[in-house]
This record gives sequence, structure tokens and C-alpha cells, in this order.
Amino acid sequence: MASQIADRMRVRTKDYANSDEIRMFGGVCFTINGNMHCCAMRAGDGLFRVGPEQEAQALARPGTRRMEQAGRAMKGFVIVSADQLGEEQALKDWVALAANFVEKLPPKKK
Repeated sequence: MASQIADRMRVRTKDYANSDEIRMFGGVCFTINGNMHCCAMRAGDGLFRVGPEQEAQALARPGTRRMEQAGRAMKGFVIVSADQLGEEQALKDWVALAANFVEKLPPKKK
């Protein structure tokens, strides 16, 4: 399941400038300019970095929840259940929403 969503995300993110792929958060994450953009989680869910300004809008959608790491809420990071990413248009919309935030961030230095 995770490899399927990763393959689909790979297709959707490859055309962004300075995109890359890394292992993070227990899955395959995709970056733009070194900043985490989206991630295919082990269970087939998707993690999207939508930023604080778009978080309420993102969490209002079905099948979403805020990411938690070590019991702490990660503001601006939203997990979308696998069943909500089944349609190609849904995945495309989530990838675009996250890119809208991440593309505005300064590039990470290596």
C-alpha cells in the first residue's frame, strides 16, 4: 500500500523545481528545495505539509487529522487517510495544496 502511494506521489512531484526523495517519518518523503512536501506513510496514508495558514482548511476535509510526533501535535502537517487518496484528482489536489506552502519556504542548505 505504501509503495503504491509513493509511486503515485513520485509522479505528481517530479516536475517541481529541485524535488527530491528521502526516507523520513517512517515512509518515503518528497521534498521541494530540501523542504518536506509530502510523504507516503507505511499504512498507505499521505502526510502533507500544508503550513499553519492552510491547516484549518485542510483539516476540514474528510479523512484528515493533524500529525502527532511523540505525543506532540505538529502544526501545519496533515495526515490524509489512504481511502481519501484513491482518486487521482484527490492526490493531485493535496500535492498542490502542500506545494502552495512549501514552494514559498527558503531552500534548505545542505
